[in-house]
Amino acid sequence: MRHERPEIDDAALVAARAADRVLAAARERGARRWADYFAQLPDLLRDGELRDLRTTALRVRAAYGSKDSVRDVLPPAVTEPLVDAIDRLLRALARREAQQGSSS
Repeated sequence: MRHERPEIDDAALVAARAADRVLAAARERGARRWADYFAQLPDLLRDGELRDLRTTALRVRAAYGSKDSVRDVLPPAVTEPLVDAIDRLLRALARREAQQGSSS
């Protein structure tokens, strides 16, 4: 696999597919701001370097702000799978970091 870390790779690919759906829904609804925001994120989740995944995941997570959220524009059937997938990815990355920290 891309990073030779199956848990992280799987989580990143699930998140990328969910981000693809958010991007498509934003484009279909004419939500240009969110379409622009998400335009590169699926590919970064799919093909980005391991060291950049946390930054990308946090950028996706930032779209779910309390005052300004993609949830305000797109339906839960599209937005919630992505936030769930991103949270799973962030947990996998945190586990990896914790394992690296305990082995040093």
